[in-house]
Amino acid sequence: MREPPSRDDNETTTARCPICNSGFTPIRRQRYCTNACRQIAYRRRHHSADPVEQLPSTRHRDTTVYTCDHCEQRYLGQQWCPDCNRPCRRVGPGGICPHCDEPVAIQDLINITMGGHQQLR
Repeated sequence: MREPPSRDDNETTTARCPICNSGFTPIRRQRYCTNACRQIAYRRRHHSADPVEQLPSTRHRDTTVYTCDHCEQRYLGQQWCPDCNRPCRRVGPGGICPHCDEPVAIQDLINITMGGHQQLR
């Protein structure tokens, strides 16, 4: 029959990690052999029963419209004008227009729908 564990923290004993089952010499009341195993145990204890579906991540640059100040050409996700070999200026978030296949910024669409009128303050 096993003896109950000693509560003396300074006593030198060996233990088994409950995650990877490797033997180690615990320091004080250490339960896991490494921080990696401790993190795995934490994640298992706090794992959500209903996992949230992750949307595919996109970089902001991929959905940003840029314009070349020299040739006034617009690009989606390109910060450098290949024709002029110059950096482009950020216009804002946007995408490709479904009608003309040209990059269009959201700010351009907002200005069109407001009809060029100033907002009341």
